[in-house]
Amino acid sequence: MRDDQSTTLIAALLTATLGLAGAAVAGEAPPTDDLAADLRATEGAFAQTMADRDHAAFTSFLAEETVFFGGQREIRGKAAVAAAWKPFFDGPSAPFSWRPDTAAVLDSGTLGLTSGPVFAPDGTRIGTFNSVWRRGPGGNWRIVFDRGCPDCDCSPTE
Repeated sequence: MRDDQSTTLIAALLTATLGLAGAAVAGEAPPTDDLAADLRATEGAFAQTMADRDHAAFTSFLAEETVFFGGQREIRGKAAVAAAWKPFFDGPSAPFSWRPDTAAVLDSGTLGLTSGPVFAPDGTRIGTFNSVWRRGPGGNWRIVFDRGCPDCDCSPTE
């Protein structure tokens, strides 16, 4: 009888422990509004690297397999993007700036999108950027896709 009680107790403890471990592994992502706010702040910090003239900090936001679209070509990989963007960090002042006005995150909390205006040094809007970010296991966002486009007159047509 005692063996049956011990077996039952051990089985109950294992079930509870495994259930808790499974819940922790599955873990619910924080609410998407919180993640979107975090992603917006991350994009803001990424943009600040240009203002601060800090190429190393810029590079730290890139995923290893990032793809940036520049003109008619794709720049693939963290090292290639870092090298292609290095000239933008030369000199005492930034050649352009950007800021997010949109941040959205999938319900899974794994991918997010940021978008917003790009400005010339005099503050004139010269384009729009769109970036896709992936959230890693530690909660850090890394940019996986980036594409900018020139500003346009998007007046409705009749």
